[in-house]
Amino acid sequence: MPVISYDPPERFVAGAVGRPGDRAFYLQARSGRRVTSVGLEKFQVTLLAERLEELLDEVLRRSGGEAPVPAATPSELADDGPLDQPVEEEFKVGTMALAWDPDDEQVVIEAQEVTESEEDAEVGEEDPAIAVLRVRISAAQARAFAERALKVVAAGRPPCPLCGLPLDTEGHVCPRQNGYLG
Repeated sequence: MPVISYDPPERFVAGAVGRPGDRAFYLQARSGRRVTSVGLEKFQVTLLAERLEELLDEVLRRSGGEAPVPAATPSELADDGPLDQPVEEEFKVGTMALAWDPDDEQVVIEAQEVTESEEDAEVGEEDPAIAVLRVRISAAQARAFAERALKVVAAGRPPCPLCGLPLDTEGHVCPRQNGYLG
């Protein structure tokens, strides 16, 4: 499969489909009528958002505040809309990579298809049999992406007020109600 490239996309977001506790998570890029959706795990969405924030903060710090990196999401870039429908998964994400391109002052995000030999593959290694979604976005778009991604993850099941674990629609066995106070 080829590299699916968006440089830049009109829209790049993380989103979820389904009910809390049974959601499927996606990265979705769109330019015109072309839409690409790739599936990933909830923890991958969280890690991507957190690492994006860290990358942007580091670029800003190293530049002494001169890099075109906003400290917060510009309000005009906030995107709380649903994923573009229909959501048709191109592939499941295994490895992800982030980079700052100082020449273009853009963030580069790569999401590589999961493979059976995931531990053998190196990030950035070109393999024509493995699909890759590559997105180049501005620092402001990256801030907006990260903010939305963390909201999507947080919109899941509410936590138990006693133990903090997610409440399940089929019931919740709270360790604090079973004599465990750890």
